[in-house]
Amino acid sequence: MILVTGGTGLVGAHLLYHLIKNEEKIRAIYRSEKRIEKVKEVFSFYTDDDSLISKIEWFNADITDVPSMIPAFFGITKVYHCAAFISFHPEDYREMRKVNIHGTAIITNLSIDAKIDKICFVSSIASIGGSLDGSLITEECEWNSQESNSDYSITKFGAEMEIWRASQEGVDVVIVNPGIILGSGFWENGSSKLFTQVYKGLKYFTEGITGFVGVKDVVTSMILLMNSNLKNERFILVSENKSFKEIFFSMAISLGKKPPSIKIKSWHTAIFWRFSWLLSKLTGKRPFLSKSSAKSSHSISRYSSKKIQKSLNFQFQKIDDVIKSVSKNYTIS
Repeated sequence: MILVTGGTGLVGAHLLYHLIKNEEKIRAIYRSEKRIEKVKEVFSFYTDDDSLISKIEWFNADITDVPSMIPAFFGITKVYHCAAFISFHPEDYREMRKVNIHGTAIITNLSIDAKIDKICFVSSIASIGGSLDGSLITEECEWNSQESNSDYSITKFGAEMEIWRASQEGVDVVIVNPGIILGSGFWENGSSKLFTQVYKGLKYFTEGITGFVGVKDVVTSMILLMNSNLKNERFILVSENKSFKEIFFSMAISLGKKPPSIKIKSWHTAIFWRFSWLLSKLTGKRPFLSKSSAKSSHSISRYSSKKIQKSLNFQFQKIDDVIKSVSKNYTIS
């Protein structure tokens, strides 16, 4: 049986559909019944068969709580660890450490104890170091602890260290490092919220560049890696390196909305995040822009996916095609 953590998140929900479609026996961790409704919505983008969701064995547990997780591993041979806490707000750092590092340590320990065959861990390009000479970033680029890394990247790097520990204890592991993941569902959270913002009339854009990938390519890669002989390696999952301007314009066209027209420069966001911080101190509300998110919106990082393409003869879907497909689902949801 396969265990999936984070099954009620974007990657986990799409993964569950593809695993069920392959007639795998699945146990999925959940914490809230409402989140399962989100998974049902994701399934609806693939099929009208409402019975598929009932084929999943839903298991109520918290990955940061050992007693609740121990029985989740009974009879498990493979683990897809998709659960994570994603935030760029400094006040969430402790919670991110708890979920991303401590939670992954628990998954690692239980996998070792249960003699799991293989773990697939969903990390991020945020845990990969930059290129020293401006060339494409690859899996060989080392994460630099001396750099000004975001709290999120710190905790994802720490989580990877826990997963590598499993490989030292006899459990095969594969790590995927996706770029910004674009997929249908969860329209009010994470990267999917970009579609909502553009649909509502996003006016601003930056010209920072990073890697983007469709969620279907992410989960397909994960399944192929788990069913392959590849082990104890990491793989960057990026279809294309694009600017936020290109992404927002493509979304606007696909959604039939006016593209953003106001370019935000780095000195603008430098002022905005400081004003946001001050306003949050005065009002007690969460800042609308953090220092790390302001920085990332302007940074230029280009990634190479040659390793996964060569290892699995894998071809990524073009990002414009991903955006068209997701936009279509957004308008009907």
